[in-house]
Amino acid sequence: MMKAVLVGCGAMSKAWLDAARQVDGLAIAGLVDLDAERAQARAREYGLSGAVIGTSLDAVLEQTKPDAVFDVVVPAARREVAFSAFAHHCHLLTEKPLADSPENARAIIEAARRAGRVHAVVQNRRYIGNVRRIRRFLDSGAIGAPTSIHADFFVGPHFGGFREEMAHVLLLDMAIHTFDAARYMVGGEPASVYCQEWEPANSWYRQGSSASAVFDLGGGKVFTYAGSWCAAGFRTSWEGSWRIVAERGSLIWDGHDGLKAEVVLPEREGLLDKAGPIDVPPLDPADRIDGHLGIIKDFMHAIETGTEPETRGADNIKSLAMVFGAIESAETGCRVAIAQETQ
Repeated sequence: MMKAVLVGCGAMSKAWLDAARQVDGLAIAGLVDLDAERAQARAREYGLSGAVIGTSLDAVLEQTKPDAVFDVVVPAARREVAFSAFAHHCHLLTEKPLADSPENARAIIEAARRAGRVHAVVQNRRYIGNVRRIRRFLDSGAIGAPTSIHADFFVGPHFGGFREEMAHVLLLDMAIHTFDAARYMVGGEPASVYCQEWEPANSWYRQGSSASAVFDLGGGKVFTYAGSWCAAGFRTSWEGSWRIVAERGSLIWDGHDGLKAEVVLPEREGLLDKAGPIDVPPLDPADRIDGHLGIIKDFMHAIETGTEPETRGADNIKSLAMVFGAIESAETGCRVAIAQETQ
């Protein structure tokens, strides 16, 4: 039986606990929150009568001696939680983003390396079926190597609260899902970015609700992102709307169930190459999906087998670097080089 302590009992903790109770061999040994009543309420809601409740992570870890910490705190507290987890010899699974700054991200990854602990991030868009199918299809070479990746994200949620007051709200709070999916689907290594943010007249956010970015993903691959969190009408999926152009064809995905591809045929109609449909194979039994549940299972498997989880922090930092690179570009008006973080 693997024991875990969950720290941060806000709204997002429900997704974690919903998933955790479906995993055989996993026990939630403790719940930690600055608000003890909130932690107690979560314990009652999920029938965790035996869980230790506390406001101090160190104290609860000392009492429960768990194998892992589940970090669902605000990003500004992530470094402190990570250092505490590793000091108590715990593995760490953290909500996205990995950290609130590049410096803190690197510090957490180095601390995990020194402690010899598994560290992973809940980058759950990778665990969507069509994302897996696209990666497998592109890897097959059926339409050649991808060259141009385009993602549109247009949704208009009225969150209220902190999001409507924060800076760089789209890039910092949401765009990493799209950036990570792009990097994963085409095997990209981000090298540079140019980004512009703006605040449309119809926006109800303070700053950064709309952005457009162009990334160099290396190997001749360019990724364009266009997004808005104040776009009314014709909204995209929360996963965005995608077009991937490759050497011998293209693939489009509406972010829902609409996924199709065409391959160039050996003939032309006037100026244009003819193209015909090509099947995108279904999910393979080996494909890991199911969002938080899939990631928790992957994390536990890595601990049990001594392997690395797919969303390990040392890889996820590359997607986080895309976010901070885009923010720096938007602030300076310049193209920004993205550091090549090592895995």
